[in-house]
Amino acid sequence: MKIIIIQTTCKTKKEAKKIAKFLLKDKLVACVQITKIKSFYTWKNKFCKDNEKLISIKTKKKYFTKIKRKIKEIHSYDLPEIIAIDITKISKEYLKYIGENTK
Repeated sequence: MKIIIIQTTCKTKKEAKKIAKFLLKDKLVACVQITKIKSFYTWKNKFCKDNEKLISIKTKKKYFTKIKRKIKEIHSYDLPEIIAIDITKISKEYLKYIGENTK
């Protein structure tokens, strides 16, 4: 079983929680963490800085496309960050946890 962490950012805690609850309810993910961050980026040739919520999603790699689709349905951004990071090392216990808590 291949495991990934999917990351996305949201403008509000409310939106981040909505995404987290939706994914957890559908058993597409085992764990979601929401962290407050300060983002600096360029958008439409302008320098921007915003307070955002970073969402880290632990799941099986096979669910990436479904999760990406669900995030895009809910997300308020025109272009939400949706990236996957492959996990190359993981404890057997945590791997089991993810397996037991996703479909």
